[in-house]
Amino acid sequence: MSTDPNSELALLRELEAQNQELRTELALARQSIERLEALADEDVLVPVANRRAFIHALIRMKAYDARHGVQLSLIYMDLNDFKNINDAYGHVAGDTVLRFVGQLLLDQFRRSDLVGRLGGDEFAIILANSTQDSAEAKARQVAEILEGSTIPFEGHALKISTAWGVVQVSPNEDVEAALHRADEAMYACKEAQRQKA
Repeated sequence: MSTDPNSELALLRELEAQNQELRTELALARQSIERLEALADEDVLVPVANRRAFIHALIRMKAYDARHGVQLSLIYMDLNDFKNINDAYGHVAGDTVLRFVGQLLLDQFRRSDLVGRLGGDEFAIILANSTQDSAEAKARQVAEILEGSTIPFEGHALKISTAWGVVQVSPNEDVEAALHRADEAMYACKEAQRQKA
C-alpha cells in the first residue's frame, strides 16, 4: 500500500508549524517568568530590592563571605521626619521622596553592593568586602549628599535627612540578628542627632 507524498508533505508542514508555535509560546512563557521573578524581588515603589529579596541576598552573601573570609558590612538607614512630608504634602510627595532616595542610593553604592527597601522609609545596604569603618564612612558621605539635595515636588523643594547604623556581619550571626543590631545602631544615631538639635 503506497502513501500519498503530498499528504505526507502537508502533515510534515503542519507539524513544523505546530513546533514553531510551541517554541514561540515557550519563549513568551520564559519572558513572563523572568518579569514575574523581577517583580517578586523588586520593591513595588522604589527601584531597589524588596525586603524578601534583600534577606535572601544577605543570607547568600553571608555564606559566601564566611567561606572565603571576606568582610561583609550592613548599613541601615531611616529617613528623619518622613511622616512630616506625608502630612504636609501628601503621600504622593512621600512616594516621590522614597523614589529619589532609592535612586540616590543606587547611584552612590557599588554594583557589588545591594540596596533594599525594608519597609516604609527604611533602607538597607549590603556592602560586600567592606570593613565597618569604610561602611561608616560611606554611610556618612551618602547622608551628607542626601542632606544637600533638594527633591522637586509640585513647585516645592523638599529636604530630607537620614539616620544610619552600620554593623560588621559575623559569619555565624543570624541574618535577622544582624539587621536588628544595625537597626539599633541607626536608632542610636537618631538619638544623637536629636540631642545635637
